[in-house]
Amino acid sequence: MGVVGIGGIFFRSKDPEGLSSWYSEHLDVGAGCTAEDAGEPEEWFWKTQGGPVVFAPFKADTDYFPADKAFMLNLRVRDLDGLLEKLAAEGIAIETRAEWDSPETGQFARIHDPEGNAIELWEPPAGNDDG
Repeated sequence: MGVVGIGGIFFRSKDPEGLSSWYSEHLDVGAGCTAEDAGEPEEWFWKTQGGPVVFAPFKADTDYFPADKAFMLNLRVRDLDGLLEKLAAEGIAIETRAEWDSPETGQFARIHDPEGNAIELWEPPAGNDDG
């Protein structure tokens, strides 16, 4: 009994169709997208691999993500360096900081979607992604 995972992520958008297309095109995220080894695509679902999920409210005055945003997406990835190369080639600005990375937690990078929402890309340390 109880919660077994995240069932969806819902947020407001000025252009929901356009933003959905952006996430699908650049990150393979959203309806109809399927992570490697996660099965066949389905029209309404984004099929992901199992693994760790962080659920953490931040202080209202955090400077970890933009003050005018109520949330930041954190997406667990494999081959962060390869994804960053792809995103850079597609003209997407990338931010990295040495202080974000550690052997215990992994590597991080930050991008923003077309509406300015922060997206943290996280590659857990080897053996800790369970996916």
